[in-house]
Amino acid sequence: MKVITERDVFSMLEIKREHRQRNIRRFWGNRFAVTGSAILLVIILLVWIAPFLTTYGPLEVDPKNRLQAPSSEHWFGTDNFGRDLFSRVLYGAQVSISVGFSVALVASFLGLVIGLLCAYYAILDHVLMRICDGLFAFPSILLAIAIVAAMGPMKSNVILALVIVYTPSVARVVRSVALVVREQIYIEALRSQGASAWRIIWVHMAPNSTSPLIIQTSYIFAASILTEAALSFLGAGIPAPDPSLGNILLDGKSVIFNAWWMTVFPGVFIMAMVLGLNLFGDGLRDLLDPRNSQTKK
Repeated sequence: MKVITERDVFSMLEIKREHRQRNIRRFWGNRFAVTGSAILLVIILLVWIAPFLTTYGPLEVDPKNRLQAPSSEHWFGTDNFGRDLFSRVLYGAQVSISVGFSVALVASFLGLVIGLLCAYYAILDHVLMRICDGLFAFPSILLAIAIVAAMGPMKSNVILALVIVYTPSVARVVRSVALVVREQIYIEALRSQGASAWRIIWVHMAPNSTSPLIIQTSYIFAASILTEAALSFLGAGIPAPDPSLGNILLDGKSVIFNAWWMTVFPGVFIMAMVLGLNLFGDGLRDLLDPRNSQTKK
């Protein structure tokens, strides 16, 4: 049996440090990842310091100044109730980010659990995957509308509806990766040594199935923001008068030719958030799977 010396330990630590530094350099050298990160950081910073940037509250009504064009007093103008649009857009972006983050986090966790269990247990695979296939039969926006309509338009119900919509896609991705991991030699060796199913699934299969999960999470984050805005625009999302980028667009629909700022500014914020998340997801994909970047080259 080989004895691990202090020199071996330092050598392994040095290898890990070099690997970490190489990943950091690759991240900063990736245009998509850097651009997406910059966009997201700017938006998150604006949303975080919104109370200090805005003079007016998002629900503060001033009918005398309704539909005012952008000015030094109202940077994004006012809406059809005289509310400051800059304040409403920032607080609406805050709602979108909180909904998207919650959906991405919960859907990723549930999808990881379902995907691993389906990959390891054939019986659960037949049952849970057929349920996922049934949910896939419905367009995501229609399924979300049906769930929210049944439970009522509330932020928590919107999050629950989107979790139900996006969990099957995560579960399918994790299952496809976990099926490959399950057939590896070291998994067979663990079984032959009498390792429990819990240890095999959560200690060995789960860590080796997280790379595509992280990438999928960023895309679900972006899709959740877009779907939440669509639900609010259709009147099935965040109820008025609470600010949401979707219901701000809904208010601006009727005055789009007279008050262009009511549709342009919330639309730009939605586009920027989705673009930033998609670019960040592309960067993560190249970082976690170098074969993609090599193929592009």
